[in-house]
Amino acid sequence: MTAQEVQALADAAAGLVLYHNGLWGAPTCYMWAGPDGTAAGRVPPWECEALDRLGWRKLIVTAPGSGPEDGLVQPTEAGLATLHAQQARAA
Repeated sequence: MTAQEVQALADAAAGLVLYHNGLWGAPTCYMWAGPDGTAAGRVPPWECEALDRLGWRKLIVTAPGSGPEDGLVQPTEAGLATLHAQQARAA
């Protein structure tokens, strides 16, 4: 796992990342979650790419938002296990 993927997985585990589904004509993208749970700015491209790779590897999933709301990006059980293993290696 790359350092960027570990960081992206940690951000998802901390509840910092939302997935905007592209409704209302806006582009599909990852957004930072603000303190109130709404979008607070775009995630940088390098982390978006890392999040996409994590999704393909089934280490994260997006909890659907209600209606047009953004969905929270969350680690799967495998994602949490991978994150904990990476953090243990780094310690």
